Amino acid sequence: MNNMMTKIAGGLEQAFAARGFTEPSVEDLRDAAGVSMRTLYKYAQSRDAMIRLALEHRHQRYLAQVFGHPTDESVQSLSETLDRIAGWMQAEASHGCLFHAAVASSPTDPALRKLLEKHKEEVSQLASTKARTDMSTSDLLVIIEGLTQAWPLSKDAALASAKRLACLAEAASN
Repeated sequence: MNNMMTKIAGGLEQAFAARGFTEPSVEDLRDAAGVSMRTLYKYAQSRDAMIRLALEHRHQRYLAQVFGHPTDESVQSLSETLDRIAGWMQAEASHGCLFHAAVASSPTDPALRKLLEKHKEEVSQLASTKARTDMSTSDLLVIIEGLTQAWPLSKDAALASAKRLACLAEAASN
């Protein structure tokens, strides 16, 4: 993404995270992006394109916060990954996963479903790779999804449960 696209995507992400996917008008989205309507439509030709741009931006920010720089090959324990996810949830997504919210707002949109699947697949694969674990990515996905979905209700208790489940699953995979 170039600087202008990053600026627009960041503003759109914040607007959708704060107000959902149906409430903000295109004028609200333009204001959140901090650009003219013409510039907004130059980078995102429709509301659907704006949602996809915001989610792609969110995806990159999430991966960077949870896993660090893409070229960083250092080991990161599952416990640390879960701590970082909890930190993200506390700071950025206290109401739950923005990708799930997008699909819920438009359940028949295959492009949004594909973005959700891509995001979840990359997260579980990175968690596995960084932890250098033999645990299946399916098990990791269930643990991570459990944490993100339970976070709005249980916060630290959800984190403690996710860590316990990760320890049990890791022990079972060895």
